[in-house]
Amino acid sequence: MTGKDSIYAAEQEVKDFTFDENVVEVFPDMIQRSVPGYATIVSTMGKLAGSFAQSNSNLYDLGCSLGAVTLSMRRNIDKENCQIIAVDNSAPMVERCKLHLKGFKSDVPVDVTLGDINDIEIENASVVAMNFTLQFITPEQRYAVLEKIYNGLKPGGVLLLSEKIRGENDQKDNILIDLHHDFKRHNGYSELEISQKRTAIENVMRPDQLSAHLQRLDKIGFQQTQVWYQCFNFCSMIAIK
Repeated sequence: MTGKDSIYAAEQEVKDFTFDENVVEVFPDMIQRSVPGYATIVSTMGKLAGSFAQSNSNLYDLGCSLGAVTLSMRRNIDKENCQIIAVDNSAPMVERCKLHLKGFKSDVPVDVTLGDINDIEIENASVVAMNFTLQFITPEQRYAVLEKIYNGLKPGGVLLLSEKIRGENDQKDNILIDLHHDFKRHNGYSELEISQKRTAIENVMRPDQLSAHLQRLDKIGFQQTQVWYQCFNFCSMIAIK
């Protein structure tokens, strides 16, 4: 069982956000109350993975956290000889992910790996999912990570990318931020919680503008890139090799 997210409910000396044991315990509640349309994003990523999965290939879930996208992909795969490789750099997340996956039977094998995405090899891939993961990678390393994914994808393979984005200028960004904060208030977060969480995350999560994402994917070589979901400053894209 997971609890309600109250990590920032009391006034405290705010440290940089990490995916530690405390976050793991409340992560499902935190993500549902913080990311608009999260359930729709996860279920749709699974359906897209099922559509683009190729027989005898690997599917990757990079930054798998508790395995929501992995489970969604696994439910939708009907091609022969596919396996999912789920990777996260948080040991508590990986351990809990393994437990979650054991609760659902499937013929599709999953390898849950503790590791740094920067060091993981991408090979023989038909689908690579990054669900709100790239934003936690150092900006200077993002191009290299995406290029590695592109090179590891089979022709016709896809990158499924969800990200928190910045508005294209300060005024547009402030509109998106205000809408998101109002969403969090509606879901029961206090002004103190919103403020402290923002302080905790600002050094570890640096969102890009949507235009920067699209330009980078195009430069790397993806032939077709489509935004299929956006609500406030949360966006999901598909990029086809």
